[in-house]
Amino acid sequence: MEEEAEQGISKSLAVTSCAAMAFFYVAILYSPTLILRLPPPISFQSFLIRRFICAAVSSLLSLIFCALILPIRSWDASYLSGVYGIRLDHMVSIRVHDWQAVVYPVSLTSLLYAGSLVLKSMSLLNSWKEHWNDSEGRSSNCINNGLQMVIGKMFSIVSNVSAWRNYFVAPLTEELVFRACMIPLLLCGGFKTYGVIFFCPIFFSLAHLNHFLEFYTEQNRSLLKASMVVGLQLGYTVIFGSYASFLFIRTGHYGTVTTATAAVTANTPVNLNHTAKATVMGGGNRQSRYVTALRNGCGRFLKLCVGHLIAPVVAHIFCNFMGLPVLYSRRNGIVSFAFIVGVAGFLWLLFPATDPDLYNDSKDNCWCWQRYCTWN
Repeated sequence: MEEEAEQGISKSLAVTSCAAMAFFYVAILYSPTLILRLPPPISFQSFLIRRFICAAVSSLLSLIFCALILPIRSWDASYLSGVYGIRLDHMVSIRVHDWQAVVYPVSLTSLLYAGSLVLKSMSLLNSWKEHWNDSEGRSSNCINNGLQMVIGKMFSIVSNVSAWRNYFVAPLTEELVFRACMIPLLLCGGFKTYGVIFFCPIFFSLAHLNHFLEFYTEQNRSLLKASMVVGLQLGYTVIFGSYASFLFIRTGHYGTVTTATAAVTANTPVNLNHTAKATVMGGGNRQSRYVTALRNGCGRFLKLCVGHLIAPVVAHIFCNFMGLPVLYSRRNGIVSFAFIVGVAGFLWLLFPATDPDLYNDSKDNCWCWQRYCTWN
């Protein structure tokens, strides 16, 4: 058992498991009609609700499947959920790290949409001017019209089943399967951190290939146009998937870990005060932390929990809401300028805004597993 814990899982098993989860996530969407022989949905709303149920089942089974493959020694609910970046202890009492895990990733991501935000602001300003002119300069009428627009927009989102798909079901289930489940498997399989960041999104991207059939057969698009649309979508999902994986790893929380759990895992007494010293990339010697001396395998993973799932989820929701970033506008060059400044700010703040110190409860021990500290 001790050798198994130190060896972890093989790379082939990790890759095969990730591919199986990606395939199952897509295949189950078509199971109601192809396997269960249910009649076709009578409306678009019932079609999406059926898919919501399928995605939820796929996510739950992936979590169970991942837990069975990983050599986990503790089945405590708080510990097990921490493996997937879900902090049950923080759901009871909200802490400053939880707010930071929402605000900082969204603020960082919004920099990529600086051009889009400027363009939307200009549109809102023009709309406000029109309402001001219609209300003959009366501020009360203008404010009321603005509030009605905001409330109407909120109600349209809440009552729209497509909005539930884009802003709730898809971000949550996709991040659970393609980040929370796959990243621990790949890291335990011995893949390097940057390798996981750029390799894991491939599964996420390939899971969108089914859209090609939808564009080509159901929407009667030409082969070239369907290929171009899906190709653009695949490229975008790879880029976003890499960013989401980066957020999941960088914003790691130190889990609910005791030396008893570590001792059971390694079958030897563990003293975290006498461990190897490592440096977090982006922080230099200033942010050195002590990590376990285990060199390979999942022994270190079993002692410590994993990344913070809320960070990629909120970034996913924000990107779905904003769509593709606006690079330029023919009407005003300030949009292009804002986009360039936003990208520069994003690159400048990428590592400082995702510093594990900002999201970590413990200042004495390493965050999550050893990869968070050595970043190798």
